[in-house]
Amino acid sequence: MKFMQIDDTDRRILRQLQAAPDALPRDLAERAGVTPATFTRRMEKMREARILRGAREDIHWPALGYAVEVSLRFSLDKTDPRAFDDFIAAARLVPEVIGIQTFLGRVDVRLLVIARDMGHYQSVYRERILTLPHISDIEALVNVATIKSETSVPL
Repeated sequence: MKFMQIDDTDRRILRQLQAAPDALPRDLAERAGVTPATFTRRMEKMREARILRGAREDIHWPALGYAVEVSLRFSLDKTDPRAFDDFIAAARLVPEVIGIQTFLGRVDVRLLVIARDMGHYQSVYRERILTLPHISDIEALVNVATIKSETSVPL
């Protein structure tokens, strides 16, 4: 993968984007100390280099009544060469699974699962999670508190 070199101007623009993602482009340009034209040019260059990959809204799922967050760590039975693909394809179909990550090491896959309450989680776990293919071991971690959750990077 080829990386784009960024300069201090790009860093100032990125810092402002992280600090105020909802601000208008002209305001971000002013805060970054560049003209609107320079801001637009730099933004286009960073989009082309895939440094910026589009804006999206994040849904705050607790506000929708999902009070339980569980991180499930799976070790898969890797005697079947399709274990990862089959497991991930099936996990994608579970609506309460909001995150899927794969790893190298003792843990193969992590699913982030949300539920309205522990009763709902128990139902999801028994009816949807335990039926996923190729599971050899599961470890559940119930999230008690999120201390830090950043999407910004040091610039």
